[in-house]
Amino acid sequence: MKRTPHLLAIQSHVVFGHAGNSAAVFPMQRVGVNVWPLNTVQFSNHTQYGQWAGEVLAPHQIPDLVEGIAAIGELGNCDAVLSGYLGSAAQGRAILTGVARIKSMNPKALYLCDPVMGHPEKGCSVPAEVSDFLLEEAAAVADFMCPNQLELDSFSGRKPLSLFDCLAMARALLTRGPKAVLVKHLDYPGKSAEVFEMLLVTAEGSWHLQRPLLAFPRQPVGVGDLTSGLFLARVLLGDSLVAAFEFTASAVHEVLLETQACASYELELVRAQDRIAHPRVRFEATPISL
Repeated sequence: MKRTPHLLAIQSHVVFGHAGNSAAVFPMQRVGVNVWPLNTVQFSNHTQYGQWAGEVLAPHQIPDLVEGIAAIGELGNCDAVLSGYLGSAAQGRAILTGVARIKSMNPKALYLCDPVMGHPEKGCSVPAEVSDFLLEEAAAVADFMCPNQLELDSFSGRKPLSLFDCLAMARALLTRGPKAVLVKHLDYPGKSAEVFEMLLVTAEGSWHLQRPLLAFPRQPVGVGDLTSGLFLARVLLGDSLVAAFEFTASAVHEVLLETQACASYELELVRAQDRIAHPRVRFEATPISL
């Protein structure tokens, strides 16, 4: 029997709804990965509701928890680390300490950094020190990075002029260390308002993908967390990077279709679970070059 992959997911958690680990853990489990959730914050709900309760995990607890797993002899079974929303740069450095510890036990372990920098217009923000940490420290360590357009703009220090400019910006991010950059949401002048676009860039090639852009009264939160988690899960399950990219776009689209059909603000992960594991519609990634 083929071994089930194990993944340490270090990001935020909400008690109600779906964001951070609450958006990513169940879908990753549903496709066949054993997930170890480590929550950087625990909030009652995501911050775009405008009010919430909860607290941030003390940074020292992250390596402490990792060492606790090492103490029972299981850390070497960790195949990957996923990190997302950070409450502070100190948390980020604690995560890198954990990643280094895991890679010392399993050199083949992967690290995917979802560089959440916030979206002030939507009520989500992170300290400036977190953005600096992601650019100056995390990028050098991560095997994969999954920014959205705003985060790619922050890494690049500018906004794109075209689709091919987005590609150039993603390639520039590759030079900072990652083996692959998945841009979860493209936005550039002249982009069609009817499609949702993504980009996968590696040293070997680049691929562009489009799917229909679904309309919502309020865009659901957690789509990026879901995307990063599913991409890493499918890579651990043996997909090529391109196949994982295509599967992820298809599965996320299925979740959004179900969410739209239910007129829900929160992602309908449970109702869409079979379609996450077995998407009915597949989107094809097309090679793209400068």
